[in-house]
Amino acid sequence: MKKYIEKLHFITHDIPQSSHIEQAQVACEAGAKWIQYRCLSKADDELLADIKIIGEICDDWGATLIVTNHIHLKGKADIQGFHIEDMDADFIALRKQIGEEFTLGGSANTVEGLIRLANEGADYAGFGPFKVTTTKPNNSPLLGVKGYADAIEKLNAENIDLPILAVGGVTLLDIPELLATGIYGIAASSAINQAENMYEAYVDFYKAIV
Repeated sequence: MKKYIEKLHFITHDIPQSSHIEQAQVACEAGAKWIQYRCLSKADDELLADIKIIGEICDDWGATLIVTNHIHLKGKADIQGFHIEDMDADFIALRKQIGEEFTLGGSANTVEGLIRLANEGADYAGFGPFKVTTTKPNNSPLLGVKGYADAIEKLNAENIDLPILAVGGVTLLDIPELLATGIYGIAASSAINQAENMYEAYVDFYKAIV
């Protein structure tokens, strides 16, 4: 089942100056149509308290709510899908677990990882890191613009149609060059939620992408 995937994914994050709920609210007010709730620091009851409120916000503004990793919360709140960061996860098994109606995204840092996600039925992939990022630290090589261009060329040669979103340290100034590689869109967190004016930062990102 082909899913609609937004071209700008806003990812909430644990930051002292703004709660996940506040981040989602401002992003939706600024026009966000895709909120990825990424919280790896809370117990299930706290997660659900957040998610239920964010789900209501997303409903009010017509945004899709994706939850990072916590697939066991399916059916306990108004969640439209899940993003799995484990690059060794079995997406065939995950799809069977959540069903076709939910959106299922994954993370990759190599072309081989992208191909595996496509073959196992992921609906989209977050591909990175583009540059150094503090939102999700990892030791993977930085892709840079060339890494995305090379990956898209290889995927096209294999006739693989999977929406690829650049993630990891993407700034507003990076967007035109990244989109020119043929990627589908951008996933962003700190460049928006830690900007001096989060509302304006989201609007600027959105205008640069669409």
